[in-house]
Formats: sequence, C-alpha cells, structure tokens
Amino acid sequence: MLEQALTALAEAGGTAVVQAVGTDAWAGLRQALGRWFGRGDGSRERAELERLDRTAEELVTSADDQRTTRHVAAWGTRFETLLENLDERARAHAAEELRALLSQYAPQKNVSAGQGGLAAGRDIGVRAEGEGAIAAGLIQGGVHVGRPSRPDPTQG
Repeated sequence: MLEQALTALAEAGGTAVVQAVGTDAWAGLRQALGRWFGRGDGSRERAELERLDRTAEELVTSADDQRTTRHVAAWGTRFETLLENLDERARAHAAEELRALLSQYAPQKNVSAGQGGLAAGRDIGVRAEGEGAIAAGLIQGGVHVGRPSRPDPTQG
C-alpha cells in the first residue's frame, strides 16, 4: 500500500493523461510517460505508448463523463501499481520523475481573460432553446428580446 502522497501523485497522473488528450501538451506528455512507464525497457515503452494512443483515441472519438472518469481511474491505478512494485529507493526516484514530468507537460489550470473577455480552463457549453431564448458566453452592450419593429415602407 502506498503512502497517501504517492497515491495522490498517481491520481494526479491519471488526471493529467486524460486532461492532456487533444491539447498541445499531449505529444510531450505521451512520450515522457512512455519512457517513465518503460523504465528503460524499449518494448515496455512501446506498449505503454500504444496504450496511451488507445486512450486518446477513445477520448477523442467519444468523450463522455463516464468514459473520462474510467480513464482517469485506470491510469491512476497504472501509476499506483508501478510505484507499488518498486523498492523504496526506486519508488522515491520514480515519484520525483513523475512529479517533474507532470509539472512540465500537464495542462495548466491557470486561465485568464482581459476585461470583457471570457476564459475557460476546459469545456464550455452555451445553449438556448425555445422562442425568444438567448445564450452567449459574453455579451457587451444591450440585448433586446422581442419582435423587431416593422420597417417604414418609405425607408425602402
């Protein structure tokens, strides 16, 4: 059984894998994790890269909350299992490597927008349904809901 800090690190690894899919960070994180899981074994590294690719493909083609949660948990378990199977010295070294690569490649949660802007750290959905409904991520100025006035026939 891992200590709580290492369990949290493993969970953070699982979250990072899922959050990085489809972002600019994915290629670098994918390669780094392949090496990390491979631990110097080329065939193991290739197998992990293939597993990461399958995860990415599943998440890109049909991402839903349940599938996302399943992949976070599965990857968290993979990290935890690898760490558990190392001796104490190797575990400490692997944990430090994992912390470093997550801080380097994992998508950052810091988002910001200037005055009048809109920022989101992940997905954003905006939807309006029904007659007279309005939906917007950002509105600057006034909004009027109703029927437009009829133009004056003399104004063309």
